Amino acid sequence: MTDWLPVDAYLVESLPEIWFGAVLFALGMYLVLDGFDFGIGILYATLDDEHDRETFLSAFGPVWDANEVWLVAFGTMLLAAFPRVYSRLLADHYLLAIGFVLALLFRGLGPELREQRDEDRWQRYCDYSFIGGSALAPLLFGMLAGCWVFDAPTLSLPSVLTGVGLVAVSVVTGAAFLAAKTDPDLAATLRRYGIGATAAYLGGVVVLLATVVLTHAGGAAEAILSWPVATLVAASVLAGVGGSALAVRGRYTAWLVTAFALPALLTALVAVLLYPTMYPPTEVTVREAVVSPLALNLTTILGFPVLLLVLWYFKFLYGVFSGPVEGDGYGA
Repeated sequence: MTDWLPVDAYLVESLPEIWFGAVLFALGMYLVLDGFDFGIGILYATLDDEHDRETFLSAFGPVWDANEVWLVAFGTMLLAAFPRVYSRLLADHYLLAIGFVLALLFRGLGPELREQRDEDRWQRYCDYSFIGGSALAPLLFGMLAGCWVFDAPTLSLPSVLTGVGLVAVSVVTGAAFLAAKTDPDLAATLRRYGIGATAAYLGGVVVLLATVVLTHAGGAAEAILSWPVATLVAASVLAGVGGSALAVRGRYTAWLVTAFALPALLTALVAVLLYPTMYPPTEVTVREAVVSPLALNLTTILGFPVLLLVLWYFKFLYGVFSGPVEGDGYGA
């Protein structure tokens, strides 16, 4: 066996880079799928009508638990392939990570407990929990990502702008998802919030990148001036402007596709700004941070089939719950 594949050799030479891409893919899937859940929770704060509230909860009720699988996948894959980065990231930003987990907890408790008691005060506090957790979770997760990518302090401008940008793009995807799933009257209201959030997100990305260049945050300043970053920013502007135009014309399914492109392009931007460095604060590269060849080979053989199974499951899940929703209650 060792004559066929030495223990110090990868299955393929580029396996560390493949795992870097796989980790960022899981991150992107989380930003896309749980991102629209966050957006729904934030937009929930704009509602006064109980029927509309039930419609919102019904829209994401069957899938929101499953969407969080991608957060688990991201953490698991990062730990399996790059344990040094996993440990340093959580150790260096422990409070942000704990705050994010608590926000997820309160976000999840709100809808689950809301239907347990038919009291206005009880339901109002459950709504506060849902809205607050939905807004804080992307903010804190974005700040954590900003600290990671830009080697910035917790309350620095790059980290805060990254968090605010993730909140804005979550509102975009949440509005687009709801518009594609609800009645035209509600969709017309949602598109106003979505278009406004799109403008805020695109403007915020430009301000963030300019801030990083001017402050020389981490090692990302030089990468920002490269053509791959310029291409991704241009693609984001095209997706945002094009999506807004589709929303105005009432083509909500097409708008949803362009809205999902925004967090996907954001993840690609993170990958470009990071690579070949895996953890900017220590300047450790992908190949320096990855586990031993034997461990990575075994993880690849055992883990990638599971990833394919998860992808198939999500295709099946979203196929089952495709189509419009009605306000019949959470999880209907």
